[in-house]
Amino acid sequence: MKTKFYLALIALLFSLTAITANAASTSNDISTSTTSSMTEEQKNARIEEMKDRVNEIKKMDRSSLSSQDKKDLRKELKGMNKEAKSLGNGGVYLSLAGVLIVALVLILIL
Repeated sequence: MKTKFYLALIALLFSLTAITANAASTSNDISTSTTSSMTEEQKNARIEEMKDRVNEIKKMDRSSLSSQDKKDLRKELKGMNKEAKSLGNGGVYLSLAGVLIVALVLILIL
């Protein structure tokens, strides 16, 4: 009986640390300081530039590229993806503990 309890406790511990690690990785964005000073028109223009570049890359014949060129394209796309996420609204992120607290408060109120 104790082993099942400890196994469940360890599984819960690992699942909570994975959620925390994911949440921490998105908050360490270097380009946030540069995007915060941009106006909405500048942000929209930059997003359109990135969309055009992504469409160019999609239309490319990548079979003739060297492995270094392919790596450079992947790095460029990943960088643009991070920049696009920082330019967007970002959304609302709730932790598991936050969801549980809200649920408990709702249960107590109702």
